Amino acid sequence: MFGARCVLRALRSCSSAPCPRHKPSAKLSVRDALGAQNASGQRVKVQGWIRSVRSQKEVLFLHVNDGSSLESLQVVADSSFDSRELAFGSSVEVQGQLVKSLSKRQNVELKAEKIEVVGNCDAKDSGFVHIHTPVITSNDCEGAGELFQVKPSSKIKVPEENFFNVPVFLTVSGQLHLEVMSGAFTQVFTFGPTFRAENSQSRRHLAEFYMVEAEISFLESLQDLMQVMEGLFKTTTMTVLSNCPEDVELCHKFIAPGQKDRLEHMLKNNFLIISYTEAVEILKQASQNFTFTPEWGADLHTEHEKYLVKHCGDIPVFVINYPLALKPFYMRDNEDSPQHTVAAVDLLVPGVGELFGGSLREERYHFLEQRLARSGLTEAYQWYLDLRQFGSVPHGGFGMGFERYLQCILGIDNIKDVIPFPRFTHSCLL
Repeated sequence: MFGARCVLRALRSCSSAPCPRHKPSAKLSVRDALGAQNASGQRVKVQGWIRSVRSQKEVLFLHVNDGSSLESLQVVADSSFDSRELAFGSSVEVQGQLVKSLSKRQNVELKAEKIEVVGNCDAKDSGFVHIHTPVITSNDCEGAGELFQVKPSSKIKVPEENFFNVPVFLTVSGQLHLEVMSGAFTQVFTFGPTFRAENSQSRRHLAEFYMVEAEISFLESLQDLMQVMEGLFKTTTMTVLSNCPEDVELCHKFIAPGQKDRLEHMLKNNFLIISYTEAVEILKQASQNFTFTPEWGADLHTEHEKYLVKHCGDIPVFVINYPLALKPFYMRDNEDSPQHTVAAVDLLVPGVGELFGGSLREERYHFLEQRLARSGLTEAYQWYLDLRQFGSVPHGGFGMGFERYLQCILGIDNIKDVIPFPRFTHSCLL
């Protein structure tokens, strides 16, 4: 999953044998290669990422995709090309002959004469450690107060206020626990249920949902964090498309016609970046009438988020540097008075709005101490403050709602349709 953290290295050829001299190869996208009418040995060059590898005694099969098509191009190579660098997620440049395929699953395939690894990526060993964070917690990570409190049944003969000695709740995020563990393992993630007691029956809110969260130590810029977020979205999506093509196609065909092209558009373009201040100005100049009037210092609503994505050409867009007053205590102060923003980032995607939320964390002891004191949280979060006294490092992280992610890639309008047993206000069946 976290193959997005692959480190680009120098160009490395998979074969040291000199290639025969040929006419320069025509560079094609995977989409163009798959749609080529003349598949009679035309020499081409294709660049992309490896989606699967299958090695046999005398032949090697690769499936390569560059984001231009949901379907991957099959590359057939001699077994001498086999290398542990040819792994899922590695970026490659393949030169060879485009020929008619013998397989019924595709019309053409690329017979490789030369394969170069542009960037190594071992998706199975990307450095992230899976942490199982607790479901019951005494922390309100988001600070919004939208918590489900946990109490023992009245049948249990223990005074309910004494079971844990402190009030406890169903978790809204595993972030604070991940921050603890990132001090030992540098890069950590969790994937599990989270709960929000938000009185909403909207098409994108649930009371119980799953979230992928990650924390990374020694991370000093939002740019680096956004690179991981974009990489996670694209790598995960390409993996889903490679492993579950029939399921995805079913949704695109019968539920969301046109979603296939929209998804390809997202995958082949670099995500855009605008500041919160720029976002507010775009919204103020919009001809559209909003239910909630956009103004600096106010939160962005779903209608604002969806407009911003459309304004940016239906390409996912990062919105960065939000007002300090809008965000939780743990986000890093940008020290940019008079605006006074924090190093926060939300990723907005077509059809959904906010998909990721992340930030650099405040690693400076005195800044965090002051924020906690102003909020009256010093006693409750003394343990969190203590982390800044013993070997604290710059770090950051993010969370991605899994059900919203499914909405995004499948084109499902209502979040309740992407989870088997949706829990929301006034509904908890089974």
